Amino acid sequence: MTVNIAFDTYYNYEQMTAHLHALADAYPKLCKLTSIAKSFRDRDVWFMTITNPDTGPALEKPGFYIDAQIHAEEHATSATALYACWYLLTKYGEDEEVTRLVDSQVFYIIPRINPDGAENAMTAPYHPWCGNGRFLPGEDRIEGLIPQDITGDGYIVQMRVPDSKGEWKCDDVNPDIMVQREPGEEGGEYFRLYPEGMIRNYDGVHVHIEMQEDGNMNRNFPTNWTPQEYGAGQYPFSEPETAGMRQVILDHPNITGMCAYHTHGGIILRPSMLQLDSEMSPPDLSLYKALGEVGERLTGYPTISVYEEFTPDKSKARHGTLTDWTYEEMGIISFGTELWDLERTAGVPKEGYYNLGPRDAATQRLVHDWVVENVGDHGFRPWTKFDHPQLGPIEVGGMVYIWSYRNPPGKLLEEICHNNVLFNLRHAAAAPQIAIDDVTVEALGADLHRVTAVVSNHGYLPTNLSDVAVKNGVAKPVTVGLQCEGAELVMNPADVKLGNLAGRNERRYAYSNWGQQWSPVTKKTEWLVKATGPDAQITVEAVSEKGGACRATAKLG
Repeated sequence: MTVNIAFDTYYNYEQMTAHLHALADAYPKLCKLTSIAKSFRDRDVWFMTITNPDTGPALEKPGFYIDAQIHAEEHATSATALYACWYLLTKYGEDEEVTRLVDSQVFYIIPRINPDGAENAMTAPYHPWCGNGRFLPGEDRIEGLIPQDITGDGYIVQMRVPDSKGEWKCDDVNPDIMVQREPGEEGGEYFRLYPEGMIRNYDGVHVHIEMQEDGNMNRNFPTNWTPQEYGAGQYPFSEPETAGMRQVILDHPNITGMCAYHTHGGIILRPSMLQLDSEMSPPDLSLYKALGEVGERLTGYPTISVYEEFTPDKSKARHGTLTDWTYEEMGIISFGTELWDLERTAGVPKEGYYNLGPRDAATQRLVHDWVVENVGDHGFRPWTKFDHPQLGPIEVGGMVYIWSYRNPPGKLLEEICHNNVLFNLRHAAAAPQIAIDDVTVEALGADLHRVTAVVSNHGYLPTNLSDVAVKNGVAKPVTVGLQCEGAELVMNPADVKLGNLAGRNERRYAYSNWGQQWSPVTKKTEWLVKATGPDAQITVEAVSEKGGACRATAKLG
């Protein structure tokens, strides 16, 4: 049975739920769909687990985690996560890499963390919204400008208000475009730009704009949490959606890699959130760069440091984010992919990664023309005269950021989904892979036998995943255990801790005294066993929290 899902459009909560249930019904052996939380508006936060149970329990396999749409207006993210579910299930048995990964690993996917906020940002009027359902849009603002669709056209865009003190003017080439007034410039027609809406408790002079308080849930995680962050919540995991994420991550300690999807500029974000590359662990930085190179090749997105290249004001680094918790505390290799780059698609040279607005008139002309041609009125609203009851005669219009800068038009969506999911699969494939390379039994006489087991990590990543995990004391050692049947253990403990086993990433270059020094990839252990019955046998079990589990049996005699 094949489930057909169109990936040239965006789905509301009801449609997304129907697609996920259709996949779960069509592939009951390979996937399981559950709800990890109920939102404030009583919507389920869906969670899909994908693996082949015939190849072993899920928790005995390396896990890869994907989440999407923690921010309400980032609709392309949930499309990509849904595509990951669909691709893994429908390509199983057809695609070699997909089949191998679903057999040997497990995927944990939360397609839409923020169903309430997504619905607010997807349903006209399209709210430029980040928060979840604790409040409805505007309910969290005590006073000042409340974003609203005052013209009734279904969009919340901008108001340009004539003001001789204004910072903006119409572009000389295209008056639909607003450009900054130059220092010292006088004698023209100038404007102030505000979000479209009405002003609560307006004093007739100052248009006050309060910062939105309703849940930027990517500031609601415990590591480096501070209430001073925009939307940080009342305390870490105060929101039901992030509390559900917490349980998913804590209940699945086999997670080796993560990708959290966002939409801002077509880039792959890597740690650190709070420090320079020179202050990071060198082995971890090398590892992130190597994986990032794979992502760049598959997606076309550059991989950059959040702190060095995506934080405009280094004195205001982001706190309480998901990757603060998952990498800086738990040592999980975590990326945040920002889907979709409108400016680059429109032909604008890439000069910055965190742009709060277009840089200049030339940039805006390219972007405006591309949006009008490829998105139409859904992406740019013509300026319309409006008699505002508080501000007087104004015009309302401009770029619809949700359907221009934040999300691509449907015709470009599937390619974005596909390329980014390919990177997810390659990142997942880099997981540590524990294997018992050899078990030998040597007869010593008098029913005594020396049992030797050789255990290796066949994966790219080390079994500890990162240097941070070792330094924080959260990396679990690889263990090897011996079970006897018709025999008894004479010497050495049955359970042995091998410590961490390195991965291929440590050996990216030929050996050099000046390079990263190599750690063991393979270790062996021995036991002395005495046979006590005619069918005596032993079973060796190797277990890694991140690298899976495997077993091998051998007869004595």
